[in-house]
Amino acid sequence: MAGVHKVGARIRSYRENLGMSVEELAAKSGVSREAVEDVENGKVLPALGALTKLSRALGQRLGTFMDDQFKPDPIITRAADLDARKVACEGFNDHGYASYSLALGKPDRHMDPFRIEFSANGVSEASSHEGEELIICLAGEVELVYGGETHVLKAGDTAYYNSVVKHTLKALGGKPASIYGIVFMPF
Repeated sequence: MAGVHKVGARIRSYRENLGMSVEELAAKSGVSREAVEDVENGKVLPALGALTKLSRALGQRLGTFMDDQFKPDPIITRAADLDARKVACEGFNDHGYASYSLALGKPDRHMDPFRIEFSANGVSEASSHEGEELIICLAGEVELVYGGETHVLKAGDTAYYNSVVKHTLKALGGKPASIYGIVFMPF
């Protein structure tokens, strides 16, 4: 759970340095006051959509709340080391997925790439934020609901979209699935 505390402490620090109250951050980000408090107190790690909203409301890029150190280019993530780059705590989060950052240590990045593993029975969480996303399905079947349309992605399929439109992702068919997801948020 150390990662949970680290993220929450960073969010609190940036919020306090900006002179924002929890209520102001909640209003500016669209994340509930209770959720902001839970994150800052280290009770939960926000899903990527909520973390994206919080980072934008604080005027920071997503990686600000996940990076521990600078590493020179290129940033290489070995498959055997993927667990060390896990964004959340042990196991899947409450929505049935685990995220692994593929760019830790690159503070000047403009994209945030992740490997995301979906459990067989995860639930969709709607997300909407500035920027664009590229999804590459690696294994299994993934349901993408984008606006009012539903799409099924199979291994090798991709989806590229404007992430301001509400979207959800989850595994289909009662089997786990995995994707690469690249998030770009302009400043």
